[in-house]
Amino acid sequence: MSQFTFPGNATTVVMLAAAAEGDSEHPLAKAIVGASQTRELDRPGATDFSSSPAVGVKATVNGVVVEVGGPYLLEQHALNELPIADEWRTEGAIILHVLADNTVIGALRLADEVRPESYDAVAGLHAAGSQVVMITGDAQSVADTVAAELGIDRVYAGVRPEDKAAKVAELQSEGHKVAMVGDGVNDAPALARADVGIAIGAGTDVAIGSAGVILASSDPRSVLSVIDLSRSSYRKMKQNLWWAAGYNVVATPLAAGVFGVPTFGVDGRLFWGVDSLPMLRAHLEGDPALDAAWAAPASVAQGVRR
Repeated sequence: MSQFTFPGNATTVVMLAAAAEGDSEHPLAKAIVGASQTRELDRPGATDFSSSPAVGVKATVNGVVVEVGGPYLLEQHALNELPIADEWRTEGAIILHVLADNTVIGALRLADEVRPESYDAVAGLHAAGSQVVMITGDAQSVADTVAAELGIDRVYAGVRPEDKAAKVAELQSEGHKVAMVGDGVNDAPALARADVGIAIGAGTDVAIGSAGVILASSDPRSVLSVIDLSRSSYRKMKQNLWWAAGYNVVATPLAAGVFGVPTFGVDGRLFWGVDSLPMLRAHLEGDPALDAAWAAPASVAQGVRR
């Protein structure tokens, strides 16, 4: 995340927002804290921290209740966003407002930095014949900007955490097999609802516990490896099934003497399968040490032969 702009007293807005976000693990929170560190601000401590999915965070900083969040936060307080937000929104920016004691004191403009490996991941999924769908709590303009840059096929924006699973179900109702990739608490219901839930290894324990596949890294290209491994495993399963069926169709009647002849006969003795080949070779070469070992299966085999 990068490119911050703050109306009013920028130093106060950044300092209070960073203090409130200090205990959050959200990427936006880390970006805000990083901005305060870049500006070498003295970030005060915060107490009574709480986080509400898709809404924002809340904490007490020097006796002031500070809240940082998106449009749902403003809705809860019946407040209007700052006029500058319209301009930022047309640029595809993520907009967070900062409240102090229920009063808007500023806004943060954040721009998504698309990871370079994301381009390869989306292109690889398309090459594998998959559609790529984005389900995000971000504003529509932000999601559309990122989707257009990456070539994502469908976008569900402004989705609350509890509604992500419903979007997965909607895709399934259209006849699609859905693999959901996520890393946070907000993604857990959708991971559990998908046909295949794929959790980022660096994600939360809740997300990891809800998924069927855990990626060792946060590289989105790892999803391609999961698909390749799955398809290779399925192909090998089918090959083994055909080999096993063919072997049983041919070998079982022969072993039972249905055709009236042994599978292999040497000096009136029948030997079984490839595991007997070393014993057969030694016996043909006249190794006396194996005569006793060879005699027992031979007597049984001759009984079958008769």
